[in-house]
Amino acid sequence: MTVYHFIGIKGSGMSALAQILSDMQYDVQGSDVDKVFFTQKPLEKKGIPLLPFQKENIQEGQTVIASAAYNEENEEIREATNKNIQVHQYPTFLGDFIQQFTSIAITGSHGKTTTTGLMAHVLQDAKPTSYLIGDGTGKGEQGSEYFVFEACEYRRHFLHYNPDYAIMTNIDFDHPDYFKDVEDVFQAFQEMAMQVKKAIIACGDDEHLQKLTAQVPVLYYGFNEDNDFYAKDVTTDENGTHFDAYVRSSFYGSFTIPGYGSHHVLNALSVIALCHYEEVELETIQKRLQTFQGVKRRFSEKTFGNQVLIDDYAHHPTEISATIESAKQKYPEKEIIAIFQPHTFSRTKTFLDEFANSLKSADRVYLCDIFSSAREKSGDLTINDLLERIPDAEQIHEDTMYRLLRHDQGVLLFMGAGDVQKFQAAYEKTAEKEGA
Repeated sequence: MTVYHFIGIKGSGMSALAQILSDMQYDVQGSDVDKVFFTQKPLEKKGIPLLPFQKENIQEGQTVIASAAYNEENEEIREATNKNIQVHQYPTFLGDFIQQFTSIAITGSHGKTTTTGLMAHVLQDAKPTSYLIGDGTGKGEQGSEYFVFEACEYRRHFLHYNPDYAIMTNIDFDHPDYFKDVEDVFQAFQEMAMQVKKAIIACGDDEHLQKLTAQVPVLYYGFNEDNDFYAKDVTTDENGTHFDAYVRSSFYGSFTIPGYGSHHVLNALSVIALCHYEEVELETIQKRLQTFQGVKRRFSEKTFGNQVLIDDYAHHPTEISATIESAKQKYPEKEIIAIFQPHTFSRTKTFLDEFANSLKSADRVYLCDIFSSAREKSGDLTINDLLERIPDAEQIHEDTMYRLLRHDQGVLLFMGAGDVQKFQAAYEKTAEKEGA
């Protein structure tokens, strides 16, 4: 049997794909740097060999898949070239792999990961479903009918895919190190739309997505009643968010989701629309939406004494606003504290004012230093540029986390795409030492 060898297996997409192939009984191994990443835990659990980078890992007869993060400077890629072994780039391999299923690409500037997890959770109760989530989660079901996967727009990677369906959650300007402006982002999505084979399900409340042209039907969802699928009568309580869904002005069903915030209702609507199109039973959709537990690093909560600690990947102003809105709806009586680590100098500089405005909706704001790769130059930007735009905001370090003890009944939102978890870990250590 062919051995699948993954170069850079600890990457979130790579890890998820390796898990899928392993579940489908293929022989899988991979290599990466020695540093520990959360994505390796499920690989170790499945007994997938994790090797250090070395040319000896490359053998004749393997199918070699490489992360986009590695090129000819990597000794394994050079060795494969020397042995005339084809190296499949991750997006290219995935684009070919999905063709054996009814494939559902989940894309958009925000909400991809949660929507992918939600779609997989609902569909797998209807028919055998495999899925690949951008948080490093992958599951391969033998005899799968559906393949649900997160399709990232960064560097136009999603143009490697020709899916049956595409869910498009929104279009926003992000990744300023690659995209020029929001029009450039839109053009990428427009190209993606032309590659979809059956139908596109897009958020009609998004002004950019309204301009899409495609060769397949485009079904719109949202709160506006002009959409094909829309939500009305939204209410919240301690059990979550409740709403009624309509299909082209006809009442379809009442739904409950555990999440809070309008973005969660929109994510659920996109799933309802796809399932309706694929004739999944209403009762199945209702039952599964209600039991979704979320995905890694998306509003991941834990009770800590009298406080609630939340770890969230939010690293764009729109995402920060949505996360704070969720916290306020779920905990209306509590103080909401934002602890934010900006991710990359280029994003921080581009969205400086927008970051400040979104963070101001929290009751108090603490800022960690900007997380950036060694390759990125800071220019003259520092965390102070953001601090001075937010009244009463304070900078916080791992050794000054004791300041958060003053919010003894608060909800602490640790937000960022870098290593903001280390600040939460430092806080928990400090609090336990202080006997809080």
